[in-house]
Amino acid sequence: MNDNPTLIFAIVVFCLGAVLIWQREYIPQKLKKPLAIFAALMILFAFGLIVYSFFALGT
Repeated sequence: MNDNPTLIFAIVVFCLGAVLIWQREYIPQKLKKPLAIFAALMILFAFGLIVYSFFALGT
């Protein structure tokens, strides 16, 4: 399995989460909840891909 796209996706998603946390005062109130839900789902998906790549490492 080629892990480069998975690694890039995980880094970008974790950076998105960090930016949303650090800049939460500047995000408009209407966008806070949808962005937080979107980022949480993407982080969960990236974590799942990382775990899957560890399980698929031996095959």
